Amino acid sequence: MRGNYFLGKGKFEVRETGIPEIREDEVLVQVAACGICGTDVHIYHGEKGSAEVTPPVVLGHEFAGVVVRTGAKVTRVQPGDHVTADPNRYCGACRPCRMGRKQNCEHLFALGVNVNGGFEEYVAVPEAQCFRVDPEIPLDVAAMAEPLACVIHGIDLCHIQPGMNVLVIGGGTIGQMMLQMARLSGAARVLLSEPIEMRREMALRFGADAAFDPIHEDPVACVEKLTCGEGADVIIECVGRPFAVEQALKVAGNGTMILLFSVPGVEDTVQLPLFDVYKKELKISGSMINPDTHQRAVNLINGRRLHLQELITHHYGLEGLEEGIHMQMSAESIKVVVHPQE
Repeated sequence: MRGNYFLGKGKFEVRETGIPEIREDEVLVQVAACGICGTDVHIYHGEKGSAEVTPPVVLGHEFAGVVVRTGAKVTRVQPGDHVTADPNRYCGACRPCRMGRKQNCEHLFALGVNVNGGFEEYVAVPEAQCFRVDPEIPLDVAAMAEPLACVIHGIDLCHIQPGMNVLVIGGGTIGQMMLQMARLSGAARVLLSEPIEMRREMALRFGADAAFDPIHEDPVACVEKLTCGEGADVIIECVGRPFAVEQALKVAGNGTMILLFSVPGVEDTVQLPLFDVYKKELKISGSMINPDTHQRAVNLINGRRLHLQELITHHYGLEGLEEGIHMQMSAESIKVVVHPQE
């Protein structure tokens, strides 16, 4: 079989290898689709992922495919099942795990980060991390379960209540999912701040009440006008750049919850207006991966509750992975998916 191996900063190589052997509690999945994540982009540039990366390794943690073989102790899935995988494994013994915060596990271990993942034709997956998907769901959509699970964790942290106003900053894949989830959570108004017209138009089709260009318009004035002076109760930052965080802090009103969702650069910082935090009682939170939310993501996908297929703008075969990463970084794309069998 073929796998596209990450060899270190800016380097990939397609290699021929044997099909993985599976343990008695694992299944062998023929990968049909694997999304390119912002984490993959960070790793490609030599930056940190959710866990340490040791090349050579096959990246790709947003994948779905078909079960072709099962281990002797596997009972929940069988050959022919369409599955998606939660890539993250936790030790269960460290203090964060024992305190109910497994996303902060001191020994976090992930498929497609620490061991070979979805940018290859076949991957061995522990049965416990496989989730069955309705076979009528396109497998490139099923591959969106992992980022959607991360979004659900972020939405949980926001505590959106019916009638609240929500501002999403950034209209890429995550921003488009966030605005749809905010709508499902009962938000009265969902706004998007996004400079790219194509992404604003997409957001308006899929759940945003309004979208504005923060480069050519004043975000503070836009939010005040579009919420009839009420402001944003929740702001979800989905860019991962300091300027987006600064925009969130500038727009925030009394009691606003600010979720910093996207993965920033390791050295990125912003100046924090401490008096505003005090006076407005701002709540600021990060969001780390997807603890116990993957099944809920699969339920939403099986229930056809979100527009996901339309977010996939570009497709590549296995050898086009590096080109796909550059496309994922561009303003032309929303979501880029790799098909390892092509």
